[in-house]
Amino acid sequence: MSKQEIMSELRIKPLADRVVIEPAPAEQKTAGGIIIPDTAKEKPQQGTVLAVGPGKKDEPITLKVGDVVLYGKYSGTEMNIDGKDLLIMRESDVYAVI
Repeated sequence: MSKQEIMSELRIKPLADRVVIEPAPAEQKTAGGIIIPDTAKEKPQQGTVLAVGPGKKDEPITLKVGDVVLYGKYSGTEMNIDGKDLLIMRESDVYAVI
């Protein structure tokens, strides 16, 4: 399923300076080939922007749908929409666009 299809099916519209991000999947193996158990996996710090809010009056949104971004390990609020694990966070919690 393409990102455009996901975006058209997404039933959430963030407000103000918030963005909805789909986190990248956590690593399954180490570089040496060791399989990482679910309890030891680290939270991903990279994801794809699925929706953006309209921005604030004095601060327009600079991110756009489809951007791959880096964010803080504990940034945002986790939610599950239509069976997908997503994050909603302020644009200021995003560190960089890759």
